[in-house]
Amino acid sequence: MSRHRPGSSGSSRWKYVVGGTLAVTLAALAGLAVLTTGGPPPAVRGQAAAAAPPAQPPAPSSDAPGATPGASPSAKPRPSTSPSRPAPAPGGRSRDFSVTFYGAADNDPPGSRDIAYASVHRQAGGSGTWADPTTFATDRTELPVGTRIYFAPLRRYFVMEDDCTECDQDWTQRRPHIDLWAGAATDSGIVRCEDSLTRDGQSAVLVNPPPNLPVTPGPLYDNGQCARRQ
Repeated sequence: MSRHRPGSSGSSRWKYVVGGTLAVTLAALAGLAVLTTGGPPPAVRGQAAAAAPPAQPPAPSSDAPGATPGASPSAKPRPSTSPSRPAPAPGGRSRDFSVTFYGAADNDPPGSRDIAYASVHRQAGGSGTWADPTTFATDRTELPVGTRIYFAPLRRYFVMEDDCTECDQDWTQRRPHIDLWAGAATDSGIVRCEDSLTRDGQSAVLVNPPPNLPVTPGPLYDNGQCARRQ
């Protein structure tokens, strides 16, 4: 950066005098030299400099931080054209089924926990959690073996791992039907419990549900106690 501005060095002023006559003579010669060269006096130079338009700042370099290579300095940033993505929907699909219940007392063979398609369990059972879903039965062309469902009125997960004769017959007419395992009891109380949990018509069931839904674990019937629908 320059330490002096143009026209401010003091070249038009004399600070030294070398005797009376000599000083006057030198001053006259200096004035004559200025007139002879035709150059403008210092005051005129200063006025010309003041009248000159101010220098324009240089255009920003494309190497400047945040600059787009090859872009015009006056170019405006382009708005983003990528659409905003909606938040992912929660897992599972709600479908309507006729929902019935069975247990060891009305299994085939009676009194057993046998199942047709071993999946999570080798015998009918389960606590109703995501990790340990309770057995349910249906036609395997309606829901594949190993399919998890969630039945909100009982706050439990179930897994497809058994066959159901009545469900098979209904599915030939495309009537959705699932049969949920109620428990391993063989007394008459479990049959009454199954009847009390069954509703006419169809109920909403979540197929392939997410694993974090509320759960009330345990068998639907145990020691004479029957679960209640929510």
